[in-house]
Formats: sequence, C-alpha cells, structure tokens
Amino acid sequence: MDIPFEEARTRILDSVFPLAAEHAPLLEAAGRILSEAIFAPFDMPSADNSAMDGFAVRCSECTGPVTLAIAGYRPAGFSGKTALKAGSAVRIMTGAPLPAECDAVVPFEDALEEGGRVRIERAVKAGAHVRVRGEDVRKGDRVLAPGTVLRPPEISLLASFGRVLIPVYRKPRVAILATGDELVEPGGEIPPGAIVNSNSFSLASAVREAGGEPVMLGIARDSLPSLRGKLSAGLAEDALLTSAGVSAGDRDLVREALSGLSVREIFWRVQMRPGRPFAFGLQGRRPVFSLPGNPVSAMISFEMLARPALRKMAGDPAPVKPCVKAVLTEAVRKKPGRIQFLRVESEISDGEYRVRSAGDQNTGILRTMVRGTGIAILPVDRTHFEAGERVEVLFLYGRC
Repeated sequence: MDIPFEEARTRILDSVFPLAAEHAPLLEAAGRILSEAIFAPFDMPSADNSAMDGFAVRCSECTGPVTLAIAGYRPAGFSGKTALKAGSAVRIMTGAPLPAECDAVVPFEDALEEGGRVRIERAVKAGAHVRVRGEDVRKGDRVLAPGTVLRPPEISLLASFGRVLIPVYRKPRVAILATGDELVEPGGEIPPGAIVNSNSFSLASAVREAGGEPVMLGIARDSLPSLRGKLSAGLAEDALLTSAGVSAGDRDLVREALSGLSVREIFWRVQMRPGRPFAFGLQGRRPVFSLPGNPVSAMISFEMLARPALRKMAGDPAPVKPCVKAVLTEAVRKKPGRIQFLRVESEISDGEYRVRSAGDQNTGILRTMVRGTGIAILPVDRTHFEAGERVEVLFLYGRC
C-alpha cells in the first residue's frame, strides 16, 4: 500500500543516524559538519591594533590642530617596542599592535606628513580606528557549536585559531547501482534499443552535493545472480542507492534480490508524483534506497527522500532543506491522491519569488530538470492552483 510522502520521509529519518566522528585536515573539512564544540584558545584580536594605515596618537594631545613628531614605524606583525615621548606619534599599518601609550589612530588621508612630522587638523576621539583586544572573540568563548556546517567563514575562524585538524562527522560512503539489461555505460557505442546509464552519474553528483562519497558499482543485469553480486558489494558501504527494478514488471527483481540479502523492507511505493515506485529498506542500520529508473523520477525522489537521510548521516542536525513561499505566475492543475513535485523556473520580482512550470511535467522530459531551478510542492488534496497563489518551493542545487 502506498504511504504518504511525509510519513515516508519521517520513517527514513527515524532509521538513520550520524556516522562516527573523525579529524579531517582543515581544507578537507570545508562543507562538512562539526562533531564537537570549538572554544577560542585566545582573544581575537589578541592585542589592540590599528584598523587603518595611519598614525597612532594620544587623544589627549589631539584636542585640536597639532603637529607631532613621528617617533617610529609599526608594520603588521610588529613585535618590538617603540619609545613614545610626549608630542609624538607612530606611523602604523593596518593590523599592527597599538603602542601602549596610544588610544587612537588617525588615517593617512586625515593627516599631513612632512619632514619627519605629522600635522593633524581636527580633534581625535579615543578609540578611533582601533580594534580592541577580544572585541571579536574572547578566550574561552564557544565559537562554533556541534552540528555547524563548515562554510568559508567557519574555516577562516578555525584557521585564525591555528587549527589544522578539525573534528567532523565522517562522510557517508554511498554505493550506487543502476539496473537493467538495456543499459550501457557512457563513452561507448550505443546499440539500437540501448539506454545510456545516466542515473548513476546524476545520483553520484547528487550524493557529492549532499556531502557523501559516491561508490560506483556499475550496472547489474536483470537477473538475480547479477543483482545479488552487485548488491552484496554495495551493502559493504554506509548506504546503498539503486535505480530501476522496483516497479511491478516481470524484470523488476531488485526488491526480491535485496530480501535475499537480509534487507528488511520498511515500505514500498509513496503517494508522490513523480517517484511513486520508491522502496526503502534496512540491513541492520544500513539504509537502502531503491529509486525509480526514470531519470527525472530518480533525481526528484533522491532529493526529497534520500538526500535528507544522507545529510543526517553526515551529522547535519537540520537535514531537511528548507522551502520558501513563492507566487505562482500561472494556473496549475494536478490529479488528486498524491503530492506533486512540480518542476519550476523562478525569478525574483518586487521582492518575492515567482515561479512557473519549467515545461512538460512528463517524467520522460529531462530538460525540465535542466531548466528548472526548484520544485513546487503541491499538496495531496488539491487539484487546482490559481495564478497568484503562494506555494512551497524547494530550490535545487543552490539555484533560485
């Protein structure tokens, strides 16, 4: 019996768990999920320093027009001492530590330097153009929480603290298997009636985008021995994705082959369009996702059901990609009884998202996935949607 989409996703997410943690080199940690909290080992900045190229001064000496002697020079990285007598200033570069006697910086453009002296025409406020020690981060602060996705800003922060090995959850290794006697691999001759195996490559790309490592198993033929051999290899990884062979045809043998390998089927068929013949099973705690063979159905069912599971396995505490509200620019009709994932093109107009169909929604039309930027989620119990209505939209692959 078909189950509702939300129930299917809940069952899947309840069945998977974050993988073990490991330490990854700093650059390889980018895009991954932090497995433990990070605390600041020192103040940042570690000393009062200049926010501008200019002159470090005492505000008490700069209450009006004044000429000061230039007593020294401090570049970024300076670690010495500068003797600063009354009536003097220090030439200082951005990031250089402020002399202990100084409490402000006058930018070059606000000063006139000539003959070893500097003329300042206006009064200077205390703290002007100074970065105060610890104003960004104080020693001991929790700067990153477990579950944080490590984007470039987080990598910058970790690098700033000198971290070279980062505690992250392990990437899920995902075996990918295409099935069918009609399939051939890309790059070779395509005999009459053959179909090129595109699913393995689209799914591998999607696995990488989701933070996993794809393991390509190739093609299994429509026979139980061929399927069992390939599936057995795939079940050695953290998760297994198959495409095709899960409908109700004479050669749809994937479910039978998986059952023979001790994979417990959790459900088969979901009330969604496209992607209805989707099966999910478990071998122990190892998830097995059996996707339809149609390329559009395979990509959409992966996005809506398999991707959140892989994100959770990778340590993401919010594995379901958020949707946005968007205005339909045209009327849409659908059949009742299933949630529909409508491929849409989008634009931003008057400060809000607007979407329209990306074209023929037949699952054989791959170009709608190429043109489409997102999926409009049309509820089960509705059949008509008028232009101007707002619908939930999930954007694909960082596009909007």
